[in-house]
Amino acid sequence: MQKGRGGFDANQSVDGERIQKVLARGGVGSRREIERWIDEGRLKINGKPVGLGDRLKAGDHLLINDRVVHWEKFVEQPTRVLLYHKPVGEVVTRRDPEGRPVVFTQLPKLAISRWIAVGRLDINTSGLLLVTNNGELANRLMHPSTQVEREYAVRILGEVSEATLAKLKQGVELEDGKAKFDDIIFFGGEGANKWYNVIVAEGRNRLVRRLWESQELIVSRLMRVRYGPVVLPERLKARTFYELTDKELELLFEFAGMAGEKPVHITKPEVKAHKSGKR
Repeated sequence: MQKGRGGFDANQSVDGERIQKVLARGGVGSRREIERWIDEGRLKINGKPVGLGDRLKAGDHLLINDRVVHWEKFVEQPTRVLLYHKPVGEVVTRRDPEGRPVVFTQLPKLAISRWIAVGRLDINTSGLLLVTNNGELANRLMHPSTQVEREYAVRILGEVSEATLAKLKQGVELEDGKAKFDDIIFFGGEGANKWYNVIVAEGRNRLVRRLWESQELIVSRLMRVRYGPVVLPERLKARTFYELTDKELELLFEFAGMAGEKPVHITKPEVKAHKSGKR
């Protein structure tokens, strides 16, 4: 059997799979959240309250808050991870009430499940956006406890003093608490515009912009170039994507602390419906 693509092992269909594992993979919630829901009595299988050790088997009828959950689709998919090069002007949402372009329309359609964005980029930020159909993997990569590094290329309008750089690395108080850059690297520039690469280890909303703005500096361009071990490929054009190979997926699972899960691929690969950044 092929490993590294996070699907459902057909051999598990007899004994079933733990509920929290199945639902986390489908992006319903993290395993801890689902375990809390179980403790609160919000889940039922075939009309009976669920216990922490219960498993889902073929034909089981699952309810969460008395609403039917079609959980079968969460166990019939290989894990897929795309590196999407988001341009400025697109929003990371499924539907935008203002009619702005959304990133999910640029991705291949899935026969089952849905794409889950690993973190967000605001409309004015471009660069690397990871998307996956594995909710557990997405939760691991986004959870604050993992402190996954995010690296950004940022263009600053105006002069930046050494004292300001030191302050940004030591930490400044923002409206939602203290924050800092773990590293700041000067990349050059001419005239009033200067380029820096900065690293943060949390995903608070607009954190990079707010840190610079706290020092009365203007961010004129912002691009994410790395998320954890995943780097935006130099040749990947805006509005295109690259799909991780099996070996790359294995390394990402290992980074996320999921190497022991031995994910299995049992379904046919899906044909891409949009342009691919694969080379």
